[in-house]
Amino acid sequence: MPAMPPAAMIGVIGGSGVYQIDGLEGASWVKVSTPWGKPSDEILVGRLNGTPMAFLPRHGRGHVHTPTSVPYRANIDALKRLGCTDVIAVSAVGSLRPDYQPGDFVLVDQYIDRTFAREKSFFGPGCVGHVSIAHPTCTRLGQACLQAAQQAGIKTHPSATYLAMEGPQFSTLAESRLYRSWGADVIGMTGMPEAKLAREAELCYASLAMITDFDCWHPDHGAVDVAAVIQTLTANASAARNLVANLPALLPDHPICPHGCDHALTYALMTAPDKRDPELLARLDAVAGRVLTTDAT
Repeated sequence: MPAMPPAAMIGVIGGSGVYQIDGLEGASWVKVSTPWGKPSDEILVGRLNGTPMAFLPRHGRGHVHTPTSVPYRANIDALKRLGCTDVIAVSAVGSLRPDYQPGDFVLVDQYIDRTFAREKSFFGPGCVGHVSIAHPTCTRLGQACLQAAQQAGIKTHPSATYLAMEGPQFSTLAESRLYRSWGADVIGMTGMPEAKLAREAELCYASLAMITDFDCWHPDHGAVDVAAVIQTLTANASAARNLVANLPALLPDHPICPHGCDHALTYALMTAPDKRDPELLARLDAVAGRVLTTDAT
């Protein structure tokens, strides 16, 4: 008989303005050690409506990490190590479209990665791996998020292409116009490499973004105003928490991903087993343990 899929555990990565999850039963902050360094912060673990949940503030409590300094690999490894099966990422973005307005939410399903100063993979020399990110987010999980948003009365656009920039500065006007010409819908600084790493870790990943501004392309809005961004974030934070509270009832107890997110590494490893670096393999115990254990038998 096939093995029972692992029990569902929801991981939430909170972005700017979302530093806690309300209503977690038996909640406690726990330290998680990873071979990729320390995560952004301790992780709040508890149960929400009976479903195990882990919450990780992406920038750390008090917002101590820049978009570049966020330890993305440690964060994803830590959630996988805790047993998370589904990861919902919440972030703040600027809009590149007139109909995607501040205060709206968007479900991100595509990315253009323009970051350049971050480690983007768990794999490397000694264990080469290639995963597909043609469809970088999980449709099953995204649809659950969309339904949860509708139940919470949150205006949410069902599709968006996210332009990931390095930051921490906002765009120039020329850049903002260029990204619009490319067909990007929203712009942010943390969506990549987070989505890539989640795929490598065989986690179902969905990205829900809160629109805070019109970047700088809009003729009636000018440059991004941090004070206005914070005001919109504060107004939206409770809506994001309400959405998360609706998720447990919409997700199965033992999820099987019809899109293969949970088996993304099945054919991804290129390095022959006898040529793999033992030190790197040890670091991959949580992320790639499923396939490494299979290869070893």
